[in-house]
Amino acid sequence: MRRLKSYVWRYRRRYLAGGACLFITATLAMSIPYLLKRAINAIELGQSSREVTLFAAAIVGIALVQAVARALSRTLIFNVGRDIEYDLRNDLFAHLQRLPQSFYRAQQTGDLMSRLVNDVTAVRMLLGPAILNLVNTPLYYVYAVSIMIRLDPVLTVIALLPYPLVLVVVKHYSRQMMEQTLRVQEQLAEMSSVVQENLSGIHVVQSYVAEAAATAKFAAINERFQASSVRLARVRGRMLPVMKIAASLGTLVVLWYGGLHVISGRLTLGDLVAFIGYLGLLAWPTMALGWMLSILQRGRAALQRLEHVFGAVPDICDAPDAAPLAAVQGRIEFRQVDFAYHTPGNGHQVLDGITFTIEPGQQLALVGRTGSGKSTIAQLLPRLADVSDGQILLDGRDIRTLPLQQLRRSIGFVPQDPFLFSDAIRANIGFPLDPVDDQRVHEAATVAGIADEITAFRYGYDQIIGERGITLSGGQRQRLTLARALAADPRILVLDDALSSVDTRTERRILEALRDAQRGRTSIVIAHRISTIQHADLIAVVDDGRIVELGDHESLLARDGLYAEMVRQQSLEEELAEL
Repeated sequence: MRRLKSYVWRYRRRYLAGGACLFITATLAMSIPYLLKRAINAIELGQSSREVTLFAAAIVGIALVQAVARALSRTLIFNVGRDIEYDLRNDLFAHLQRLPQSFYRAQQTGDLMSRLVNDVTAVRMLLGPAILNLVNTPLYYVYAVSIMIRLDPVLTVIALLPYPLVLVVVKHYSRQMMEQTLRVQEQLAEMSSVVQENLSGIHVVQSYVAEAAATAKFAAINERFQASSVRLARVRGRMLPVMKIAASLGTLVVLWYGGLHVISGRLTLGDLVAFIGYLGLLAWPTMALGWMLSILQRGRAALQRLEHVFGAVPDICDAPDAAPLAAVQGRIEFRQVDFAYHTPGNGHQVLDGITFTIEPGQQLALVGRTGSGKSTIAQLLPRLADVSDGQILLDGRDIRTLPLQQLRRSIGFVPQDPFLFSDAIRANIGFPLDPVDDQRVHEAATVAGIADEITAFRYGYDQIIGERGITLSGGQRQRLTLARALAADPRILVLDDALSSVDTRTERRILEALRDAQRGRTSIVIAHRISTIQHADLIAVVDDGRIVELGDHESLLARDGLYAEMVRQQSLEEELAEL
């Protein structure tokens, strides 16, 4: 709730204007039973038709003004709710952009999507309709009850006797509604996660003929969601009739007891009609208490789930004294770097004492068995994760003392798993550019060895490639991802096994083009095919989180260690493949 205060304060003037319109609406609403009383009393006294007509005209005029004021109040307050929904969703999305990868490893995408869409909408209902009724209900009660007391204090007490039952019912069901609402929203998030995961991996489901199993899994989750929704509906269903009974009992008692007062002459017929009118004005606010409570509890549950995300602190951010480099040269130094994952069930050491230096313009190749820690080294340089111990220096400065924006803009990082947006090829390659520069897009595509294939597409660079580039081959996706990194014109290029899906000849051709295009710039290349990185200035052999060999191709072969063994093994595999 504390977080919401800033949003409410931001729109306080419109809230106050909406509140003023509600006050005007309530005031006008209270005048109509009074005018009815005057009109009926005038009829009873046999006054002229002109006076009765004036009362009728006044009632119609007031009703019209009241309708305008009510419409204004709803427009002002409901629109504020939508504006806060817009701001809150933007702020949540921006916050998600800043959270580290460790946060996403512990979350489900569908659950986060549910929070971003469904939970934010629930907060909008809390800050729109719920606030309107939260102001409107006590306003009507204060107004109507005070006038009813003036008309007949005893009748007022009798009429309101059933209403304490409403408070008891509200209190009784409040906790149940909160628990059930939270459960429904959590199960909706679970269902969103399963749908998102299933549709993303539909090719796997169909390949293993697992459609029936996937459908059964979804049906089980959907059944649990339905059961929770039904339980919530039952709670609401038990509460609303009690509200209506309380309102109806009040009216029934007033008709009986008030009728006796009219017969005895203690109350005029006009007074009784006005009294019933004021009691009627309390009927909707009373019955709306249940609906309002439902919105309040759903909003509270949504706020709890949103606070979980907002409460996640970005652990990778600019240091208070961060200062940019005048110009990035590209000298990289790892000094006794250790790294361990600190996620539940995964606290093992990944890197241990990693040390090497790359001079500006040099190329470092990282080789080693799968799971040896090569990709982790690549992720530490742009601070996608931070070292557990040791230092990484860029041009002699610890990268943690550099502005994160400058550091990452100076590094073109191409990950193992190529990710492309469901957009045109031009937009994907030009993603780092604002605005997109066609010349740089074409040059990057040429160096990445994908330009000819792009022009062969029906729409060329305007071809839409589908979600995650589903219409492309694995090699095409990797080369487009490489082109995107090159379009940013980085001083440092990091390729994390980024060409594993292309054939050896294409990989060698791309790396040669990269050497020409990136001449004088630093690069780190992770590759499994040693034949493609033999010309690297420096080759580091990584094994079980440690650099066990470091040197160029010739010196490592002469050492006859793990690198030489890998070369012999790959040579044998290539010979066997040619047979």
